[in-house]
Amino acid sequence: MSTATPESSVTGPNGQGSLYLYLSPSANKQIANMRWIMEKAREFQKDIYFCFIDYAKAFDCVDHSKLWQVLKEMGVPDHLICLLRNLYVGQEATVRTGYGTTDWFKIGKGVRQGCILSPCLFNLYAEYIMRKAGLDESQAGIKIAGRNINNLRYADDTTLMAESEEELKNLLMRVKEESAKYGLKLNIKKTKIMATGPITSWQIEGEEMEAVRDFTFLGSMITADGDSSHEIKRRLLLGRRAMTGLDSILRSRDVTLPTKVRIVKAMVFPVVMYGSESWTIKKADRRRIDAFELWCWRRLLRVPWTARRSNASILKEISPECSLEGQIVKLRLQYFGHLMRREDSLEKTLMLGKMEGTRRRGRQRTRWLDSVFEVTSMSLTKLREVVEDRGAWRALVHGVTKSRTRLNG
Repeated sequence: MSTATPESSVTGPNGQGSLYLYLSPSANKQIANMRWIMEKAREFQKDIYFCFIDYAKAFDCVDHSKLWQVLKEMGVPDHLICLLRNLYVGQEATVRTGYGTTDWFKIGKGVRQGCILSPCLFNLYAEYIMRKAGLDESQAGIKIAGRNINNLRYADDTTLMAESEEELKNLLMRVKEESAKYGLKLNIKKTKIMATGPITSWQIEGEEMEAVRDFTFLGSMITADGDSSHEIKRRLLLGRRAMTGLDSILRSRDVTLPTKVRIVKAMVFPVVMYGSESWTIKKADRRRIDAFELWCWRRLLRVPWTARRSNASILKEISPECSLEGQIVKLRLQYFGHLMRREDSLEKTLMLGKMEGTRRRGRQRTRWLDSVFEVTSMSLTKLREVVEDRGAWRALVHGVTKSRTRLNG
């Protein structure tokens, strides 16, 4: 869930002005941001270089004394800092061994695991480090619609980006040095680099930083070519594993068919649909998604592929209301409407903005926005008008989703 601090509580860089600081943007938003950046780079033939930073035990290394100082400099009110300090003061621990327990010792580092405040505290801590590293003022990064972007962050997952290897190395070293001052150490072996163009592994302080062609970013596979098909295939495989894991329930005669259908929709389809609102789906991908759904329903009904039974009869017995692909389309349109109604946001800039560069000659690859135009049969100008009327937009989304039910057409 995205939460924004009040304007009066957190100040902007160097104490000038104020801003809404998204303490915990959803993982899906950052996945969409990454996919759109890759899409723009491919469309305008730009080489983009990424560094996926991994901190060693990030949440356990937050220094308490520095944390209170950071919160104060970030503009958090004194009474809240005092309250937070009281939650952490006097913490002690002991270690149980095979020979008994050790003496009690004080804990001066780490935010509490499982505490709902911990992600917010860490995000403020990380935000302060990034500002100290000068990322806000840095001209290094990529430029979309006149906006400079050099990092994406979600909790302790930090991604740096630039238009050249040299710029990226410079950003990384600044972040590494500033992080070390506040107790956070980079795990070089798990930190990866990736580029839309050619790139080789780096040597950082004697350790090799691996260059990869794909990376699992917040649970979603991002590839150097920006193609969603790799992630779709991976998600469908994970969905098959989830489905086979439910065999004991789905084979039970004590569970009714409607209940089994709801179980599949609640426990299998979400595995496949994770991050799907930002997929750019090709015809071949649609066929794979449809084939997976029918495989699920046949397995649920215990109908083998060798049985002479049509897909239409399977769907009629299941009555799924909306196809899996239709649910993915619904998520995409809902996210599009949500972003279009926002005044100004990074997500909206990445979705609609353009990057400097030239398109290649010939037919262009399908973009994410093209799929929105296709299913709604509307231009961007018309869509801008419709999304402002929430009732009309909901009706449009419902109509498009309903049309994706194979039993209706």
